[in-house]
Amino acid sequence: MILLRNVCKSYATRAGMRSILEGVNLTVNRGDQVGILGRNGAGKSTLVRLVGGVERPTSGTIQRSMSVSWPLAFAGAFQTALTGMDNIRFICRVYGVNAEEKVDFIEEFSELGNYLREPMRSYSSGMRARLAFAISMVVEFDCFLVDEVIAVGDTRFHEKCLIELFEKRADRAKVIVSHDAHYVKSHCDKAAVLKNGKLVMFDDMDDAYFYYSEQ
Repeated sequence: MILLRNVCKSYATRAGMRSILEGVNLTVNRGDQVGILGRNGAGKSTLVRLVGGVERPTSGTIQRSMSVSWPLAFAGAFQTALTGMDNIRFICRVYGVNAEEKVDFIEEFSELGNYLREPMRSYSSGMRARLAFAISMVVEFDCFLVDEVIAVGDTRFHEKCLIELFEKRADRAKVIVSHDAHYVKSHCDKAAVLKNGKLVMFDDMDDAYFYYSEQ
């Protein structure tokens, strides 16, 4: 289970502190498929980073009793001076995964070829995202965090991502943040809308869709 209670997040700006999230409450149980809708700039990516532990809340509490992925395709933890292969081995070691057993899958899935032996400072943002997604598929998390940035690469690569995540790991919990209501509706059984820093939960997907479309 993942529990967020009265979570707030603010950032310092030149104009003073800017509040992004205000008193957010969220519960995610094993197997839940939770969609969070919000317009661009609503704080969706901030929320998913907090859930994944990439950032800490300004106030409030976040409890996790199941393993949670980093936001899929998030490449912020890579060491750019190291090669892609070195990063694979390091991350696998951190999560207790045998890297040598997973390299073939990562190499085939990411389609990076010889670039895996090059320093990651030479990678484009899309290449880093593809590698990050591939690595996340060899660590069997209980809950996967899905940001809109998952749509990396061409249509064929995107289809590969959908199969790995939504078909092969259909039993895993997921938190999906998006501005695309149809995408959320097709992949989730619960929904919430993030607006003005507040998260509004809905029991019915159609109610969430209507509330979001009326914004």
